[in-house]
Amino acid sequence: MPGWPARLACEDGRVSAPGVLTIAATPLGNVSDASVRLTEAMIDSRVIAAEDTRRLHRLARDLGLTLTADVISLHDAVEGSRTGRLVERLHRGEDVLLVSDAGMPLISDPGYRLVRACIDEGIAVTVLPGPSAVLAALAVSGLPVDRFCFEGFLPRRPGERRRRIEELAEERRTMIFFEAPHRLPEMLAALVEGFGADRDAAICRELTKTYEEVRRGQLGALLADLGEPRGEITVVVGGATTSRVTGEPAEWAADVASLEATGSDRRSAITTVARRRGVGRRDVYDAVVRAKGKATEAGK
Repeated sequence: MPGWPARLACEDGRVSAPGVLTIAATPLGNVSDASVRLTEAMIDSRVIAAEDTRRLHRLARDLGLTLTADVISLHDAVEGSRTGRLVERLHRGEDVLLVSDAGMPLISDPGYRLVRACIDEGIAVTVLPGPSAVLAALAVSGLPVDRFCFEGFLPRRPGERRRRIEELAEERRTMIFFEAPHRLPEMLAALVEGFGADRDAAICRELTKTYEEVRRGQLGALLADLGEPRGEITVVVGGATTSRVTGEPAEWAADVASLEATGSDRRSAITTVARRRGVGRRDVYDAVVRAKGKATEAGK
């Protein structure tokens, strides 16, 4: 195959069998983003492991390609059971091309178990770079790009989602999330509760496609003007910044009580108020204890 090494050295210095696993990025939506290397790989590969075989064949048609490879479905539900067979074929000298629906495989998509198995078996793994929703959204967000982290999908259950956001409340790097359009309103509401309405963010929809849209602003405003989002969604949120202390202890305690009244547990509420007010969690906790003590004394 043009440009592909027949044999590659592995991490421990061993040389692999002739078969090579290539992780290949595919277009996010605009077929013109397919590279020459990708089209060559799709034509020449003996085996293609695809998250969705129908989308792979559609991409091939759009590119005007005729696939001769053995196309194998490799979505989340079957990756574990099919990894062994793919490793066997690689050991027999067959090159395998790994693709997802769009963008780079493994990034919130199947493929990690196959890659890890190949490395453990001494099989060469290489990458064919290309489109990535994570980097595309970061680039157009207008938020700091010097340090960032990818958080994938937040948990669906409200309690688990609240705890994850609580863990990220002090994260200073720009954060990138994926979300389904029908869950975006509740996700943004949870981010507003955990990060504050004034945190800068961007909602990136249908990147590279006909109806591409990027909305930038503060979380509260983005939530209020959300409408009915459709398509593939990537959310970019600015990291935490150092802020001056605002308010008095009695106000901090009142803020905690207000959050608890809307369903937050006390620990999450204290963390949220500490971040919003620019004060330590222990200081907020002490304020809550003092307020409770005063209320008890007043009730006697």
